[in-house]
Amino acid sequence: MAAKGRIPQAFIDDLLSRVDIVDIINRRVSLKKTGRNYSARCPFHEEKTPSFSVNPDKQFYYCFGCGAAGNAIGFLMEYDRQDFPSAIDSLAHSAGIEVPREEASPQQIQQQARRKTIFDLMEQIASHYQKALRDHPKAQTAVDYLRKRGLSGQISRDFGIGFAPPGWDNLLKQFGTTEESRQQLLDAGMLIENDDGKLYDRFRERIMFPIRDNRGRVVAFGGRVLGDDKPKYLNSPETDIFHKGRELYGLYEARQFYRKLERVIVVEGYMDVVALAQHGIRCAVATLGTASNSDHLRTVFRYCSEIIFCFDGDEAGRRAAQRALENALPTMEDGRSIRFLFLAEGEDPDDTVRRVGGTGFEALVAQAAPLESHFFDSFAQQFDTNSMEGKARLAKQASPMLAQLPNGVFKELMIEELAKRSGLRRQALEELQREATPPQSAPPRDPDTASRAATDTAPRSGKLIKKLPEGQRDANLFALAMLLYTPGNIAREYSTNHQWDTDIPAAALLHNILDLLRKRPDSTTAMLLGHWHGQKEYQLLTEALKTIELLGPSLDDERAKQAFFDTIDYFERRKDVLQLEEQLKALRDSEEVDKAHRANYAELSDEAKSKLRAIQQLLERKHQR
Repeated sequence: MAAKGRIPQAFIDDLLSRVDIVDIINRRVSLKKTGRNYSARCPFHEEKTPSFSVNPDKQFYYCFGCGAAGNAIGFLMEYDRQDFPSAIDSLAHSAGIEVPREEASPQQIQQQARRKTIFDLMEQIASHYQKALRDHPKAQTAVDYLRKRGLSGQISRDFGIGFAPPGWDNLLKQFGTTEESRQQLLDAGMLIENDDGKLYDRFRERIMFPIRDNRGRVVAFGGRVLGDDKPKYLNSPETDIFHKGRELYGLYEARQFYRKLERVIVVEGYMDVVALAQHGIRCAVATLGTASNSDHLRTVFRYCSEIIFCFDGDEAGRRAAQRALENALPTMEDGRSIRFLFLAEGEDPDDTVRRVGGTGFEALVAQAAPLESHFFDSFAQQFDTNSMEGKARLAKQASPMLAQLPNGVFKELMIEELAKRSGLRRQALEELQREATPPQSAPPRDPDTASRAATDTAPRSGKLIKKLPEGQRDANLFALAMLLYTPGNIAREYSTNHQWDTDIPAAALLHNILDLLRKRPDSTTAMLLGHWHGQKEYQLLTEALKTIELLGPSLDDERAKQAFFDTIDYFERRKDVLQLEEQLKALRDSEEVDKAHRANYAELSDEAKSKLRAIQQLLERKHQR
């Protein structure tokens, strides 16, 4: 079958203009009119009070609880678990129109075919390993190992566990019969090429665990050694289809088992995941050779509202817990829960659940420490937090960490608790946070803080930005939100004179959106979300949607447009002040001017007098600004 061409962007834009996101979502989730928006309990995480909002004017949704956000296409992808083309097909069907396809270029056809072939190949390899576990003459060692670990045939089938037999070329012989197929195996990370150009199997004599993405496709493998080879656990390398910093082993299987996940237990290894599943705990996931990062946690929070980290109770486990804590803080929106479970020293979850059983393990999970307790206890284990010196260290070290928390009730309570434990006033703690957190939107030499960034603009935008929590007042993010709210109005009046600092991600995205709007001035909010869906910049757009929702009824097209240009004016004024400061510094660093401070004015040279007058004029100009 010929490869399908790309869906034209113009068609996607037109489709989004035809459908109503309220209608699309209301068919799946019961919406209630609340002011000018619609609300419901979020379909992507468990909650008791509605935090899911749908904006009919701008055609987007946003959840304050889990951060889910997007347009109609994104909703169908998340709720109906469809890929992008399937979501477009569903929307087009509801609108009664057919989806056109651009004729694919030879390069696009080749790329599509290559990715599809690799996905198909990985599925075939997974089946090959599973068959080897059943039929290979040397599979008994693997079968005995799995039985010894207490795994049933059903659990092995549920997780697709297989066996890579001993030998250097089993996979090579089975799937690498042509030059093209050998290259595909290399691209998939299943073969290794040595310095002499010889190819051999990456996985040999190992229990094999297929790693699936959120759509259930096999993207990589993990292998547990049976012999004496090192390392004990081996993962596929990063490839075009596998990025270990994004995937979690067992998450797809957990989502398949539970229609609605209530919680996820994060463990270290594949055997921990399957051992817990064997004892009826089907909600465990494992990272793939990396610490749990914020991307992992945001992914999990899309499906549930509680995460339990499970660690060995030894020193290595404590260090891993500290890294997990640091990565968890930026994700702790109100309504979410993160807890920490430390097992007996020297035991992993596999050992523990086999010793105490599923019910016993559930009892341990129930005793897991909430994030707030673990946060403060971790400092108490390092130094005496009751002494005056310890309280000072606690305040100094904990304040910057709490600054990473999203604004909300939980952050307020954590700051209050730190004030209570350290004996410092809240204002002193906030000052420590400001000292430790450089402003994101400001160049390194700019002393202004990000939280103050846009409040120096004209009164209208100042009133708007003051309605936002301090952590949501970044100037570039604020401008991005205003542009996303009313892109057409701003595009019609925007000139290209302003130079965006593209080293700042939000500013770089602003520049790119404005560049797109010059070519497509009629783009709407929903169209812009669709254009950047699936790209790394989409997280910034999600933050911008949050800003829009926080402003609520106080925002309209005219106010958003005025606030955007007021913020541009602020950037320009700030740039002028920076230039003045650089000139002042250059003059002050001048050796002759330094001498002038110690000499009578009449004794100065004409050049020194000229430089002093210049300094005085620059200071007057800076004061006027």
